[in-house]
Amino acid sequence: MKPEVLSVAGMPGLDRASFEAHFAMHWLWQAPDREQVLAEVAARVRGIQATGAAVVDATLIGRLPQLEIIACCGVGYDGIDVAAARRRNVVVTNTPDVLNDCVADLALGLLIDASRGIGRGERHVRAGKWPEGGTPLQTRVSGKRLGIVGMGRIGRVIARRAAGFDMKIAYHARRKAADVPFAYYQRLVDLARDSDFLVAIVPGGRDTFHLIDEEVLRALGPQGILVNVARGPVVDEAALVRCLQEGALGGAALDVFEAEPRMPEALWAMENVVLTPHIGSATRETRAAMSRLTLDNLVAHFAGKPVPTPVP
Repeated sequence: MKPEVLSVAGMPGLDRASFEAHFAMHWLWQAPDREQVLAEVAARVRGIQATGAAVVDATLIGRLPQLEIIACCGVGYDGIDVAAARRRNVVVTNTPDVLNDCVADLALGLLIDASRGIGRGERHVRAGKWPEGGTPLQTRVSGKRLGIVGMGRIGRVIARRAAGFDMKIAYHARRKAADVPFAYYQRLVDLARDSDFLVAIVPGGRDTFHLIDEEVLRALGPQGILVNVARGPVVDEAALVRCLQEGALGGAALDVFEAEPRMPEALWAMENVVLTPHIGSATRETRAAMSRLTLDNLVAHFAGKPVPTPVP
């Protein structure tokens, strides 16, 4: 018999047919009555398929006595209680590397949009306002100072992209990376003060909650631009709105939010803010690769083989 797997969250690009070819899938996120489905299948479920936005807490893990593996379709897994899983000897996997390029591409795209006012100009043209005059002068990107918050896999790809724009790159991380040639700042506020653009690409969770706070935003300054392609709670959203309203921060480009899909409505009217709906990995190619790697982890585990990408 096929192992029974509980899908707690879906996403565009998830190859459901391939999962169903290998496993008896229970698509919990589509069920009209999720509690009823859980009650019916909890005793038999051996695997969970999750996403980076899903919550797999100790309570859910505790309800599944046969659980062996949680396979997250995403590089971030801060919604999964990894400690609770490990206490039960449950394997946890994610999908690193396959989305590095797309997230880095988006980070640079957002940075350029926020700097050059591309979205603002596009709205201006669509509204028929160009005959009345153009939009205000914006800021160049090439040659500017880029601060990267986090120098992991994706941070390094962002740095390579930025080098093509002759940007002066520096970074902040928990520790200095021996194989990274860029300037390292131990204090994030100092990096912000010495940057024109600050890009956040760190994991979510308690260690990075509101890492970019009001002090950091004010250090970035009235000409500075923040780009967040990490997790929403990495940035103190209330402080961000306050700094933007006061003119203490020059602009922001945000793909993630503290309580997404909800966000402060004050951001909607700001012409110096770019907003996208968490689309860092949202390309056909990357989502297909994420789906395959999630499936590969499940297949390997139930075949008695080492999983390709266990979480650290």
